[in-house]
Amino acid sequence: MKVTIACVGKMKAGAEKDMFERYLDRARKAGRSVGITSVSVVELSESRAARTQDRKDEEAQLLLNALPSGAILIALDEHGKALSSEVFAKKVGDWADQGTSDVVLAIGGADGHGQALLQRADLKLALGSMTWPHQLVRIMCGEQIYRAITILTGHPYHRV
Repeated sequence: MKVTIACVGKMKAGAEKDMFERYLDRARKAGRSVGITSVSVVELSESRAARTQDRKDEEAQLLLNALPSGAILIALDEHGKALSSEVFAKKVGDWADQGTSDVVLAIGGADGHGQALLQRADLKLALGSMTWPHQLVRIMCGEQIYRAITILTGHPYHRV
């Protein structure tokens, strides 16, 4: 199974990008043992539309166009479900066991996701009730993917 973090906007070089890449590298190495063959990131351009709704719609379409056929879509959304790491890991493991080819975590632009993407989402996921900067959301997604893999493999990284 391939896991992709699809993001509106590009991350600049620096400490945040380094940390994000570190978690992706760990996930790539550890994921093979649980059937995760790839962990990657796709960066898409932000919309330049003047109206908020137009920006959300354009960015949603870019994200939807980047989805592989049949992918499980997880939309990061402030109104989504907050899951424990264990529950998230179980979902990832179940998808891998069911033969899911792709899981995509979608991080929208500054205005959030457009309705088309939210309607297509298989899971709307909140990383708590606070608003987080996009750079930190990427890091948190990368870390939770790695954590899910360590939970599935019984690695001591995740302590209860």
